[in-house]
Amino acid sequence: MSNQNKKLFKTAKSAGVTHFGAFNNEGYRGLYGMNLFDIEKRKNAKKGELLDVAGSTELAANLFRITQTDEKIRKDNIKGQDLATRTHFMVGGKVRQTIKDIGGELPENLPTEKHIKELQKEKKRLEKEKSKKLKK
Repeated sequence: MSNQNKKLFKTAKSAGVTHFGAFNNEGYRGLYGMNLFDIEKRKNAKKGELLDVAGSTELAANLFRITQTDEKIRKDNIKGQDLATRTHFMVGGKVRQTIKDIGGELPENLPTEKHIKELQKEKKRLEKEKSKKLKK
């Protein structure tokens, strides 16, 4: 996710985006139907950590939003803050509509998962235990 977001922001910068907070928020508004602050509040996620507590379905929706916005800006040679921001909102909205059309759960209604840092610690601990067992 991080790499794809960086790629999108690079594309957005090339398109003339200078207010990345507004650009980013519009993608979330399109996908979730609310701004990032309200999503984080609703999901009890710390600021900037929404995707760190998202499950696979929510991550997939966001990844699709990010990659398709990047593709659209590039393919259509979109230029300027306003047009790029509107494009991000529109793509997020299309992803949201697709989820509705197939009867899926909207991302704002999906439960949060363990924070990615907790999962990484857990994985490391399990790997150490496995390594100890193998040495015996």
